[in-house]
Amino acid sequence: MLSTATPPEPGSGCDEAATGAALHWRALVNLYATAPINNLFESRITITEEGRARIEFLVDERVYHAAGAAHGTVYFKMLDDAAFYAANTLVTDRFLLTTSFNLHFVRPVRKGWVTAEGRWISGRRRVLVAESRLVDADGEEIGRGTGTFQRSRIALSGLAGYRPE
Repeated sequence: MLSTATPPEPGSGCDEAATGAALHWRALVNLYATAPINNLFESRITITEEGRARIEFLVDERVYHAAGAAHGTVYFKMLDDAAFYAANTLVTDRFLLTTSFNLHFVRPVRKGWVTAEGRWISGRRRVLVAESRLVDADGEEIGRGTGTFQRSRIALSGLAGYRPE
């Protein structure tokens, strides 16, 4: 499976190429697209505005558990990623690390496109909190999570995928 990056949408507040925020968000989109783990999933990310990110991904038989629905690791990955990228829109110098994440499974999903919507809640300096939710193709919530993210010592500028292409 291949992941793709979706450039920020026109009118989303990040279409002015000259702004630092727009460049940062584009670089985050590229960082997602170049992460090796994302080659395992058919997905695409969009940074919609400061403190918000959306990831769309395809659920099919390749990610099923033994009972024929998406495995919980898929829920966690997409909820964590959406919350992480929403939080990292506010941090321009360091890569964030997930220090804790609580998730709630609402219902199983078997196939189709699912959207993870991430939203920053609080914190800007050292620790940030963000939440995310999963919605299936019919608009039904299938999962929800809240994560705590901490600034790492890893400079974003030192990561090969962090570039505004």
